Amino acid sequence: MIYFNESDIESLDHIYKINLINSCSGYKSANLIGTKSETGVDNVAVFSSVTHMGSSPALFGFFLRPTTVLRNTYENIKSTGCYTINHIHKSITKEAHHTSAKYDASISEFDITSLKPENKNNFIAPFVQGAPIQLAMEYVEEYPIKANNTILLVGKIKGLYIDDGLVEDDGFVNLSEAHVAAINGLDGYAIPEKRTRYGYQRPKETVLSNR
Repeated sequence: MIYFNESDIESLDHIYKINLINSCSGYKSANLIGTKSETGVDNVAVFSSVTHMGSSPALFGFFLRPTTVLRNTYENIKSTGCYTINHIHKSITKEAHHTSAKYDASISEFDITSLKPENKNNFIAPFVQGAPIQLAMEYVEEYPIKANNTILLVGKIKGLYIDDGLVEDDGFVNLSEAHVAAINGLDGYAIPEKRTRYGYQRPKETVLSNR
């Protein structure tokens, strides 16, 4: 088994280090976040840090890198107060990944890639056409992470669109049926094919009876 101590990690080549640390956290969600600037330019960018924060109210969070340089997604969210989260699926992984390239704020990634914007219910921010799960989000608050100057941005679900046939009787969204992708590290995409559910767990009665 390979072992890296803290000193080893700090002395690694920069690219090797970010690949190593990003990969060892495990598979992460693969999402496209859509925003619109105050001047009306659509922006879409890939994020692998979207996470559930609570169901009542329905809150999601995601992390943004330091804003010491221009971050179009962050600037657009702060100016308009809204954004969309769109699940990346098997057929768009290559185009979705290209949105990680840094374009000027005047250029829309929708114009550079084959991804298409979709407008719904007069929501300001664009959705990604064909994404099997689409969330309309409203900015709630943010938390600066002092250790590395990143930002945890928290948003509330204002609308939820899910393709037919994905929601099971108990509300579970079957992502495998939609060929939704997961991200390994910075640029590794996987399509989970199988899933197992074990249900809500309670203490075993035999353990309780022996206490």
